Amino acid sequence: MTDGLNKTLLLGNLGADPELRVTSTGQSVLKLRLATTASYLDKDRVRKERVEWHSVTVWGKRAEALSLFLSKGSRIFVEGELRTSSYEATDGSGKRYRTEVNAQNIILAGGRTTQGGGNHVPGGNEAPQGDDENFEDEIPF
Repeated sequence: MTDGLNKTLLLGNLGADPELRVTSTGQSVLKLRLATTASYLDKDRVRKERVEWHSVTVWGKRAEALSLFLSKGSRIFVEGELRTSSYEATDGSGKRYRTEVNAQNIILAGGRTTQGGGNHVPGGNEAPQGDDENFEDEIPF
């Protein structure tokens, strides 16, 4: 089999406001810094949290649309693939590598955890509150 699978699924919060830029060829690109948190028990049975930071890139019209909705603290679900690029360090110390998630799908997953949680979806629509239901809105494009 010659084909492989490169799939990444992340659920987390933006650590900074997204940065929308336009390339020299006119292509829109949105850069996101996403924090994911995992909790675990250490050897003394004390609950600890580990935060991982991810660089996420969104291209095209989707990038432009998401830049209107997303801000620091937004909770999102990202589906994409890992991409690694390399470059020469400016200080002459050699080659450096950068791995980021090239997003194909982003789902708004509720409110900002920095504001006490909740299911507020950016854009002013209040999500219904249910006992066992998880409400999510997907950007349609």
